[in-house]
Amino acid sequence: MSSISTPALVLAAALALVATPVFAQATVDECADQAASQYEPGYEAIGRDMASMDPTVAVEACERAQADAPYSVNVKAWLGRAYVWPARPDKAVPLFEVAASGDNVVALALYGDMLIVGDGVDQDIPRGTEMLQRAADIGFAPAQNSLGLSYDIGEGVAEDDLQAARWYRAAAVQGLPRAATNLALMYQEGFGVDQDYVAAAAWFERASAKGEAKAQYNLGRIYELGLMVPVDYVRAAGLYRQAADYGDMFAQNALGYLTEKGLGVDVDLSAAAALYQLAAEQGFALGQYNLALLYEDGRGVPQDYSQALLNYTNAANAGDRDAPVNLGLLYLEGKGTAQDYAQGLYWTKVAADRGHPIGLNNMGHIYQNGLGVDVDLAQARSYYQQSADLGYALAVDNLAGLDAPAATPNADDTPANLPGNFAPLTEAYPPSKLDS
Repeated sequence: MSSISTPALVLAAALALVATPVFAQATVDECADQAASQYEPGYEAIGRDMASMDPTVAVEACERAQADAPYSVNVKAWLGRAYVWPARPDKAVPLFEVAASGDNVVALALYGDMLIVGDGVDQDIPRGTEMLQRAADIGFAPAQNSLGLSYDIGEGVAEDDLQAARWYRAAAVQGLPRAATNLALMYQEGFGVDQDYVAAAAWFERASAKGEAKAQYNLGRIYELGLMVPVDYVRAAGLYRQAADYGDMFAQNALGYLTEKGLGVDVDLSAAAALYQLAAEQGFALGQYNLALLYEDGRGVPQDYSQALLNYTNAANAGDRDAPVNLGLLYLEGKGTAQDYAQGLYWTKVAADRGHPIGLNNMGHIYQNGLGVDVDLAQARSYYQQSADLGYALAVDNLAGLDAPAATPNADDTPANLPGNFAPLTEAYPPSKLDS
């Protein structure tokens, strides 16, 4: 008899150590209400994403719950999640260590992401990936999306588009908006799945309906470009507006372009400039370039060559392909700065080296006319030829002019102002992983 009852008593005692006391349940529930994820089983109705969490309130609620239920794995994970938002890894990591050992999906996913990106902890990609895999296998949508991103970019695992699409889909069908966005991008580009703009649009629509700015922007691009749907500038502008209001720099620039050109909205150059400014302030090269165009021409803003020079410089340094062309011209012409042939040559060559046909043409113009360099018709011919081979009509004329008798240099053969809305469709989102 005693041999049977003793283990039972021991088991009962062990369970008592981890069970949440009845008197503590209220504080545990309050902690869950403030810091649980909506993708945790049983917390779908009250859970919230990181962006909607009030970290101060969540930390206070979960610290009370931790005091009342010190052995609750869930409370440790939720309190760690609350600490992550105000960037307190020193407090979050010990909690995640304990909770992850108990296979708590919130701890596994967030701590795994932290280890992979080295945010607040020493980077340990293999361990972080193993944690993500465990949480993804259990079915936690944020972990599935993060694991998909790892396969998408080859971080901790071999790059594998099929696996990326598989994990994005697993998270997307559970309603995770950014996973739906990532799956839509896979369909749009044909990575891991057959290219299908209709499927891409459908997944973007699902994410957009939940306020996902990246989805709204990319869906707007589908309507602006007419990718398997009729071109609809009005719909595109509406979607861009929604994403721009969330602060998305791609959407701010895109809406600025439609507003500048009067596509789907009334022309309003001042409003366009304001939108470009918002994108430029976030470091978006194309927004900086488009803003520079307006300052150079005095459209929507007072003409200001120094502001044009500044924004062209920022855009060129950020890798924009067109900005070096116009930046080189400002230096060659002494607009917004003292005339500086050396800087004009430098930036024009940057454009030419990036294969820009106008940059190549302008290099030909520099060497034909000896602007800060010795006249070198052979170099001029080479640059004009490269530009002409890319189909630039002015370079064809300039090339012919080299062979014409008494060719007269044309000071106006170096056009600037190349308006455009060439923002790339957004890549896998989010790169940091840490806002799940």
